[in-house]
Amino acid sequence: MENGQIRKALSGFYYVYDNGRVIRSRGRGVFRNRGVTPLVGDFVDYEADGDNDAVITHVHERKNELVRPPIANVDQALLVFSMKEPDFAPRLLDRFLTVIESYGVEPIICLTKGDLLGEEDSRKLRPYVDYYSGIGYPVIETRIGDDGLAATIRPFLEGKTTVLTGQSGVGKSTLLNSLMPELELKTDEISDALGRGRHTTRHVELIEYGGGLVADTPGFSSLDFEHMEKEDLSDCFIEFAELSEQCKFRGCLHLKEPKCAVKAAVEAGDAARFRYDDYVLFLQEIIDRKPRYPS
Repeated sequence: MENGQIRKALSGFYYVYDNGRVIRSRGRGVFRNRGVTPLVGDFVDYEADGDNDAVITHVHERKNELVRPPIANVDQALLVFSMKEPDFAPRLLDRFLTVIESYGVEPIICLTKGDLLGEEDSRKLRPYVDYYSGIGYPVIETRIGDDGLAATIRPFLEGKTTVLTGQSGVGKSTLLNSLMPELELKTDEISDALGRGRHTTRHVELIEYGGGLVADTPGFSSLDFEHMEKEDLSDCFIEFAELSEQCKFRGCLHLKEPKCAVKAAVEAGDAARFRYDDYVLFLQEIIDRKPRYPS
């Protein structure tokens, strides 16, 4: 019995990495009966089946798994957002942060196109950047054609499995190309691989980079909260999660409850109003969701 990690899934095959070797594998038929689908990122046991092929016999327990893109055991997500062209979108960033946090994945915020900011744009953007950084999120600011980009980002990727995702049209393709030019992918091909436009590829692959693994995926095709309950939402707003411990009522939703520490912090200016407004908006989405019944 051998073991390794699935690094790529393509056309019904799983490519398992084991000490420098890549073994083309299929899943056992019994997996289907058990409702088990191996994912890229899974640590697995396998048995040789001929000279170059193998059969995956066991999938080890996952620390997390994403559905779209289908990948497991992710450490962090590099969320790429532009500061200009398109304009910075804090509500969309909060949506990404909430979904990422809900899966137990650590977010890193990467802001691109800093060189396009005028003085007025920079003045408006700075409070957002300072706030996200102040509540504990790593924030990387980059410029178009930044020769030091790889050196700046590499320390964040070392020893980690990272998913690259974010806002459309913000330079994710250029970023990935600058990090890994050895892939020799055209920019538009990378854009497709990251889910822009109508591209529907399901190809997911983990690529070694900077002492870690970077996931080249179709991107996050879903940013809804279908997998969350309303009581879970405040845990995904990291500054609210800490404040919630001071609320009078356990399970406080921070709406109309008395002696709510989150609302008090917002009123006092200790927590950002824009973040609270996004929290309320997302909470209403979850509350308005049609009930799910077992099939």
